[in-house]
Amino acid sequence: MSSLLQAYPKGFQVTSLTPLQPNFLHIFKIQPRAPRTPSSYYKPPCLFMSFPTSSNHKQLKMENPIWKNPHFFPLLLTCTFFLFPLQPSLSAGLPDDYIRQPPRKVVVAPHLRSKSDPQQVHASLAGKECMRISWVTDEKDVASKVEYGKVSGKYEAMAVGHHTSYHYFFYSSGKIHHVKIGPLEPATTYYYRCGGHGPEFSFKTPPQTFPIEFVVVGDLGQTEWTASTLSHVDSKDYDVFLLPGDLSYADTQQPLWDSFGRLVEPYASRRPWMVTEGNHEIETFPIIYPHGFKAYNARWLMPYQESGSTSNLYYSFDVAGSHIIMLGSYTDFDEDSAQYKWLESDLRKVDRKKTPWVIALLHAPWYNTNLAHKGEGESMRKAMEDLLYRARVDVVFAGHVHAYERFTRIYNNKADPCGPVYITIGDGGNREGLALMFENPTPEVSVYREPSFGHGRLRVVDESRAHWSWHRNNGSDPFVADEVWLQSLTTTKSCWHNTANTDGSESKVNKDEL
Repeated sequence: MSSLLQAYPKGFQVTSLTPLQPNFLHIFKIQPRAPRTPSSYYKPPCLFMSFPTSSNHKQLKMENPIWKNPHFFPLLLTCTFFLFPLQPSLSAGLPDDYIRQPPRKVVVAPHLRSKSDPQQVHASLAGKECMRISWVTDEKDVASKVEYGKVSGKYEAMAVGHHTSYHYFFYSSGKIHHVKIGPLEPATTYYYRCGGHGPEFSFKTPPQTFPIEFVVVGDLGQTEWTASTLSHVDSKDYDVFLLPGDLSYADTQQPLWDSFGRLVEPYASRRPWMVTEGNHEIETFPIIYPHGFKAYNARWLMPYQESGSTSNLYYSFDVAGSHIIMLGSYTDFDEDSAQYKWLESDLRKVDRKKTPWVIALLHAPWYNTNLAHKGEGESMRKAMEDLLYRARVDVVFAGHVHAYERFTRIYNNKADPCGPVYITIGDGGNREGLALMFENPTPEVSVYREPSFGHGRLRVVDESRAHWSWHRNNGSDPFVADEVWLQSLTTTKSCWHNTANTDGSESKVNKDEL
């Protein structure tokens, strides 16, 4: 089998989606490595199957022929679709000189605890005065319970939750636990233990009022760049971590979900991490797994039910005078969709006196002057932009494009003092490298853009002012490469005379304070 893998040209990466062992149906994914030619990254992967036998295969009898395997014919049909695609290559239409900076190595975090100990621990906000603690155990008999208190080693409260698990081809996940705890006091450190034993963890709840600081990182991955970004994030305190899609970059290789959970645990177990899905979370497989998001939904449960949503792919939450909306770029979003109707209802319920700041996150950017993923968010923009504009959303964060870019306030492709500030921050540390090429000349609506890894911080000071800064990964210390003071649209009286007006007329905007 190793000779089969080595036979492929060095420009290709061959990944086994099944265990390599004799007398076993094998499925392989073949895709180009980091681009040697300008457009090679975008060529879709191919699949093939193999059924190698052991070295003494002559003595073996095939009692169960391969075609009797229940997965054989679906997989054969699937391979046909991949090997002879009915759609053009994803590289079509991209400029010939489009390249990406070589990525850094993937970091695989090992499992160093016992089978009954918690691993991949992370916290998330789960409604008013509550948090959800999620973790995984290899041992199936561990209880889904969390003990917690304000003093280390002294647990005055206990909550019981639920658990789940999933299968993906020949991979079986551990027992995935989700426990909602509360009520909790704001701006308070709690110590907790998962499953009744194992190491103690701690987290700090967000404040009840301003100021509050959000860290925003998209397209995180699990590479040496990821480790650098997380280290820089951890060098300064914050309250809530926001991730607009593309978490683990597992891309069907399920053990990488486990590795990602272990990599981020030191950070995600101490502050709430709020995420939405990206394209790398989809993980569909024709016929067998047509619906996608199997691992994402099982592992990263967000407060969708608490916000009236019917899907873990989009939801909202309130925290310290801010209403945060997490939208789904990879589920239906047209006017007849459940997501559209939910967003319409959610925005209608917002009380700007209680939450003067409204912030939205999604994966595929609606505005983008980078040559990567050009126009991929356009259909969603056309469907939903009016909703955000009429609601006077202050800021929209996106990922997907592996670079940083900040726009002025925009509506309908024009500068508009009543539109959101759009920021692309898909530069957390993904394994694919950076998107280096931008449009030239720079459009007037694009204020700052740079293809570097880093993270952002939004410090909401009070009801009217917030400070945004983007920190480039620059050696051992993060470097503030871009910053701006933002003014909440609740303070701009001219924007509230007629919130139903969507004519998109041009206005001059002060780009130093928006």
